[in-house]
Amino acid sequence: MRAVALYGTAGGLILSALSGLTAAPAGSADTASAEARGTAVAARRATATGIAFGKCAAVESVSGPAQCGTVKVPLDYAKPDGKQIRLTVSRGTATGKKADRQGALVFNPGGPGASSMYFPMVADLPEWKRIAEAYDMVGYAPRGVGRSAPLSCVSPAEFAKAPTTAPAFPSEAYKRQRIAQAKAYAQGCARNAGAALRHYTSLNNARDLDVLRAALGEKKLTFMGASYGTYFGAVYATLFPSHVRRMVFDSAVNPDPKQIWYDNNLDQSLAFERRWEDFRRWVAKHDKTYHLGSTPEKVLVSYDKVRARLAHEPAGGTVGPGQLQAAFLQAGYYDGYWPERASALTAYLKGNPKPLIEQAAPDPQAARDSENGNAVYTAVECNDTAWPRNWRTWDRDNSALARRAPFETWDNAWMNLPCAYWPAPHEEPVDVRTARGALPPTLILAAERDAATPYPGALELQRRLRGSVLITERGAGTHGIGGGANSCVNTYMEDYLLSGRTPVRRAACAPHPEPNPVALDGRALQG
Repeated sequence: MRAVALYGTAGGLILSALSGLTAAPAGSADTASAEARGTAVAARRATATGIAFGKCAAVESVSGPAQCGTVKVPLDYAKPDGKQIRLTVSRGTATGKKADRQGALVFNPGGPGASSMYFPMVADLPEWKRIAEAYDMVGYAPRGVGRSAPLSCVSPAEFAKAPTTAPAFPSEAYKRQRIAQAKAYAQGCARNAGAALRHYTSLNNARDLDVLRAALGEKKLTFMGASYGTYFGAVYATLFPSHVRRMVFDSAVNPDPKQIWYDNNLDQSLAFERRWEDFRRWVAKHDKTYHLGSTPEKVLVSYDKVRARLAHEPAGGTVGPGQLQAAFLQAGYYDGYWPERASALTAYLKGNPKPLIEQAAPDPQAARDSENGNAVYTAVECNDTAWPRNWRTWDRDNSALARRAPFETWDNAWMNLPCAYWPAPHEEPVDVRTARGALPPTLILAAERDAATPYPGALELQRRLRGSVLITERGAGTHGIGGGANSCVNTYMEDYLLSGRTPVRRAACAPHPEPNPVALDGRALQG
């Protein structure tokens, strides 16, 4: 799930654009063998060609001494001599002594649909300083993202249209409207991508990663993936265990094939309800600052009051209940948002909508990137596996879940609903697992109350990657904890990346401190 809303487009069913493909399984033993051979061919070519790094294009917004280049990969790995696409890559060379250099550290932040072209710039942060001394910091835009054969399903203006509604308990009429939007969105993806649509998959993301490894001149890969990046990183470890040097899985997706992706999204919606309550409990604890209520239930009353007012009169003409929902969903990912989100609610109820508008209004400058990211997210998740094709299944499951977890359930369902009407063939999920000794030690990082990737997923990943080690941040819920606010977690990650050392099997860290409340005048207060 990505923290964005979904909008459809009008138009008829676009099956001709897919050259007769139907929504059926795409994989077979012969195809898998051909794709394995194609990956080896592409990797050999990449080793010979390398990457010609030079000045980064202004559109990449990569500052400092980092350089950029491209790596060529097959659109279809079963046809390595067929159409090629180029993935954009960024690199900041290791800042330490040449003798201490350990190669390239490749990072992916998840999504699907997110770019890590910015990654070289984290070398300036104190949490990454020692790692950046030893490694070239390498980011890239996966296939479909940014300038890497970009995918689009609707116009950015249509995607960013606001204000919108976000009913927790939608009416039948609203459901019919969203079904029509989901169908139109799937058709838009097919119309724009044509026969290429089927090739945006986690399997191909893993194969692309191996070609990138080769292009960087690395015999073995050192990789850090966050969120969805843990999933295709685990797929990579399953497909190419002998190519792995070190891997960090930060905030792990549950890789059980039965969970990919429908059940994972249901679990995620339930977990966001718990995290939403964590936020409201924190606000209630600081009621002297925010005056939104002294209990989580009273804070919810204040939130619902804002939601109702926005439904009647959108703030700034663009912030309706849908934009409010998206802004507060971000607080479910990162507790660093808690003070400013709470302050915005307080200000709005006191008659000042400006902070809420600043935090929740759509940014026209970001519309193209947001639409692109959502398009890639949808294509990868829909292509990766079979989804329920019957609306009654979606309606039954999400109606039942919304009674327990109303905060995010239906918004999550609408975001994924195009997969019920997806016109391209789907893959079968990889059975992620490795035998003991097949991989060097790998490191899994997880926060116990993470909502985007619930903690059981980390336990399942550790079970499947034999010899992996799990570091748990107890009692915390931030999504993506490596290089963040917890020095204990960072010490384990740094020690592993620099020396390969890990605890025996599991270790735990105390939670990072909760954020301090911030008053409307910007003063940080101790609650």
